[in-house]
Amino acid sequence: MRIDGLTVVYKTTAGELPAVRDVSLTLEPGSITGIVGESGSGKSTLALSLLNAVQPPGRISAGSVEIDGLGDVVGLRGEQLRKARGKHIGYVFQAAQNSLNPLKTVGKQLLDLGRSHGVEDLRGLVREARELLGRMGLDGARVLDSHQHELSGGMRQRVGIMLALVLNAHVVVLDEPTTALDMITQANILKIVREVHAERGLTTLVITHDIGVVAEVADRLAVMYGGRLVEQGPTREVLGSPRHPYTKGLIRAIPRLVGDIDEAQALPGRPPTLATVPKQGCVFRERCALRMDVCDDVDPEAVLQGTRTVACHAVTVKEHA
Repeated sequence: MRIDGLTVVYKTTAGELPAVRDVSLTLEPGSITGIVGESGSGKSTLALSLLNAVQPPGRISAGSVEIDGLGDVVGLRGEQLRKARGKHIGYVFQAAQNSLNPLKTVGKQLLDLGRSHGVEDLRGLVREARELLGRMGLDGARVLDSHQHELSGGMRQRVGIMLALVLNAHVVVLDEPTTALDMITQANILKIVREVHAERGLTTLVITHDIGVVAEVADRLAVMYGGRLVEQGPTREVLGSPRHPYTKGLIRAIPRLVGDIDEAQALPGRPPTLATVPKQGCVFRERCALRMDVCDDVDPEAVLQGTRTVACHAVTVKEHA
């Protein structure tokens, strides 16, 4: 999957405001890429864009999302787009536990999904679903016979993950896949994600606010703030030696299991909203200790530095000093 110059805007009384701005990212085949950022950073809007599923008053105003064997998702419409979702791209929505049809059993929804994508072996589809649910610690037969209200939030979340994987899509997007799950269940879900990813050779994107999740599963990490990607690179390198001041702040804010409790340092200020994100210049400048005059007027370019790209004027100046 190759995302190139993707911009998503929302129509408001103040005009069209960007929720995602000029995002470019390549997901290599067989890799797990994580996108991390605070609430409101544009992560979920970006995720919806990958399925061309942004609803009015939002729209994709620029850019492309190219998937091998499918082409540009942004250009798909109608039946082509419907078939691409699920068959080519599996998607676990944020709060997936609330996305099931309350009037149908999980099994009936599974069969509806299979029929809508032309699956001929529906019995095989059910067997696959039972196996996936079993690997996530659930009684597959019981879950398929259940309605939404008969399952806990964590069970419904795992059903959402099963539905994203069961059609054998080669690209899978998981938006906050461990939300509302206890620590043991979270660990189990991440283990299943890694195993199924490896077995099927998937291209996987995990979107989360939890750095611990991407540290556990992701090969590469992209950090998002104010609708822009500010740093990208191998996960271990980004977390072990962050370069962008926002990435550094995120990591400093993580509570430690050992040492003094006050070692965690909260980022000063608040993240921008759709209405307050700067129209030009660095989106992080109001919270940045390295702010320079150029940050007010000029968007920092994402500059390749070894195995990483960083969008920060101060870092670029330091590299060339």
